[in-house]
Amino acid sequence: MSIDTGGLRLFVLAAEMLNISAAGRRLGMAPAVASAKLAKLEHKLGAELLHRTTRKVSLSVEGQEFLPFAREMIAQEEAALAALGKGSARISGTLRFAAPSTFAQLYIVPLLPKFLDQYPDLTLDLRLSDVQFDLIEGSYDLALRNAPLLDTSLKGRKLADDRRILCASPDYLEAHGHPETPADLNHHRLIAFRSVRARPLKNAQGDVSTFDPGSGRCPLIIDDGTSQKLATLAGAGISLNALWSVSAELSSGKLEQVLPEYEGAEDNVLWLIYPKSNVLSPKVRVFMDFLIAEIGMAPPWQRVVDGTVAKNR
Repeated sequence: MSIDTGGLRLFVLAAEMLNISAAGRRLGMAPAVASAKLAKLEHKLGAELLHRTTRKVSLSVEGQEFLPFAREMIAQEEAALAALGKGSARISGTLRFAAPSTFAQLYIVPLLPKFLDQYPDLTLDLRLSDVQFDLIEGSYDLALRNAPLLDTSLKGRKLADDRRILCASPDYLEAHGHPETPADLNHHRLIAFRSVRARPLKNAQGDVSTFDPGSGRCPLIIDDGTSQKLATLAGAGISLNALWSVSAELSSGKLEQVLPEYEGAEDNVLWLIYPKSNVLSPKVRVFMDFLIAEIGMAPPWQRVVDGTVAKNR
């Protein structure tokens, strides 16, 4: 069964905007033409994709199930035309991108004006939360993850290393002293992230130890990275943080690195991931290339602390 990709584009846009007339105008169609084109697609598929009332438009169950496949077919067409040099020179459409909110606020959102100037016909639909979304069920085109790439249904490109270091405020260290060895951490107030599980540490010589909130005093367990940093800044204790999260505070002296010869031993990497089943569409490719060029080639957090933390690597 052949399906008109023009109708697919209209459906995808109408599903995103929840407005058939507005979606049609975006594609250069009069409202009546758009309505007829969508009805023709539904007749072809034998399913109602969008519920229409006089007050609103909403996705049907069939529409929700069909939407990721419609996006996939459009992406395949774009990729095929691009491979033949026949694609549109102007990349357009909507790119749905999920990322941790703290990282995005610090490093991605400030770059968006530059990206949108380069691709003015592209719309970015951002979902910024420290909660990890299911890419496939959520119909996301791309996501940033700071966890091992274990899901075999996903593919990814490395953005940057995600180094983890121990930090405390100067006030806390003045009041409680500086740990000299990892064993000294057992006598300090430790701030745990999400759980009190032990996290491995290593130094340049390959010696391995642990940051183990469960073995010491752990007055705080926090499930939000920004709140953990704020608690550390307030002097609540010692915490293990992503370097990208605390680099500015280290540079300004608001935080100090604890046991600077040790870092987190887990192989943490910032990945740009997308469903393996998806053709890598031009809009996804250009956004990935942009983020890697602007962030991954020379991570800003590394440049900020090159005179401090980098010496202890």
